[in-house]
Amino acid sequence: MGEEKNQDMMRLHKRLLALLAVLILLLIITTLLYMWGMTYLEGKPRGFWDALEWAGESLSTTGYGRDSNWNHPLMVSYVVLVQFVGVFLVFLVFPIYVIPFFEERFETRLPKEIPSLKEHVVIFDYGPPVATLLTELERANIATVVVEEDENDARRLHEQGHRVIHGNLDEGVLQKTYLTQARALIVNSADDRNAATILAARQLGFKGAIILAGASGAYTPRHVLGAALAARASQKVSPTVAGIQHLGHKLQVGEARITRDSVLGGKTLAEADLGQHAGVTVIGQWIGGKLITPPTPDMRLEPGGILVLVGNAESLQRFMNLCAGARQLRRHGPFLIAGGGEVGRKVSELLIDAGEETFLIDTQPGPAVNLVGNVLDTQILKRAGIDNVQAVILALNTDSTTLFATVIFKDLAPDVPVIARVNRSENVERIYAAGADFALSISQVSGQLLAWRLLGKESVAVDPELRVIKVSTRGIENYHPSHVDIRVKTGCSVVAVERGEELLVEFAPDFRFEAGDFIYICGSAEAAQKYYDVFPQE
Repeated sequence: MGEEKNQDMMRLHKRLLALLAVLILLLIITTLLYMWGMTYLEGKPRGFWDALEWAGESLSTTGYGRDSNWNHPLMVSYVVLVQFVGVFLVFLVFPIYVIPFFEERFETRLPKEIPSLKEHVVIFDYGPPVATLLTELERANIATVVVEEDENDARRLHEQGHRVIHGNLDEGVLQKTYLTQARALIVNSADDRNAATILAARQLGFKGAIILAGASGAYTPRHVLGAALAARASQKVSPTVAGIQHLGHKLQVGEARITRDSVLGGKTLAEADLGQHAGVTVIGQWIGGKLITPPTPDMRLEPGGILVLVGNAESLQRFMNLCAGARQLRRHGPFLIAGGGEVGRKVSELLIDAGEETFLIDTQPGPAVNLVGNVLDTQILKRAGIDNVQAVILALNTDSTTLFATVIFKDLAPDVPVIARVNRSENVERIYAAGADFALSISQVSGQLLAWRLLGKESVAVDPELRVIKVSTRGIENYHPSHVDIRVKTGCSVVAVERGEELLVEFAPDFRFEAGDFIYICGSAEAAQKYYDVFPQE
């Protein structure tokens, strides 16, 4: 690489020296011609230095000093010609020769090779499907090398701190990645380039795993993205709280949005004192697509956030009656799906299979399309019954359309959750800022799939796990439900107690667990397992 760099610099210097030589030669010629013209045409002889000054002023277009008027037609024509040559030099020659010289001289040079690596991951062609994967691999302390054929993309990755090699597949760039010592090769280009990359890798003797980031098949990243969006929308596909559906009808889970004018907005959980006034237990809060759990007393109730509540039917209704500005999310009616492409069709298919009703809008007619039109048209949305849907799922092709659609939906129906498919991960925050409740990108899904293949259990799940489990009072008899040992030792919270035919969600200071009680605890799968370890069940 050093020898190649020296050769490039020598080439640049030769070009610049050639330019200087041409300029000097042109300056001398115009000086001598001017001396001849002033002597024989104008009758006003000029010395060499006076003529040189005129030539410099003309070629550099800086203007004239003493000589500014000529009478002979040939002399006037010559002066005009030299002036145009000067303009040509300033506006054409300098950008072609001088500016590129300084750009190449001071611009950061892209690496053509890297130091020796082992057990790294080679990524051919950067793009959205592998953007999240790079982050996951860095968190796992696994070295990566990105092979990028496009110079602009390679430079951008290099400036972001990624290890990147700029080169062409046909020039043998894979040989510079120490591919035979890598743990995996991920190809993320067009089908023909992917095939060529795989063939080149095998010819080099690479025997490791080759993964196609955008491979077509039964379960593409878009199919998984559709499944994730459907799971975000319907509790029948993926319940907000796992296990609650197996615990009977006494204990219920509800979700309520804190509106912008709610009396709860901005208060901490302790200040709201929902258990005392409404008899419900807050087990989580959705903010910006993230489920915050377990809740703490100082957790702030955010306007626009969605509370996950547990209680009986009466306490949940009491919460809605007492807490002005809290709107219970609808759990009946259709799901409005905007976009009938691959993702939108998969979402519709999964929701219908789960027993949900869907209403699909697309710009083109199709077998599953209920209404043909533009989702940015408010009249179309009103015809679709936007006020009477459980949620809106945006499965549109462009992020800009998704952004505008989110704003329109939130303006027409502010309490209806908006679940958005995003193409590029860097646009997720913009979609959230527009008002979306959940946003998931193809990059996130592809990154999770690839990270799972490469890292196994080290992969980060798309959604946190939250579950309610019914247990006995063994080991905690005579405890109060708020006893700190339960939360500190296990990470689980007590949300309700079943005593005979009665379901208790409010606990007086003198309340204590009794031997015949059943307790409903809430926490993650890991916390639930720790509860079993600390308080073994029969």
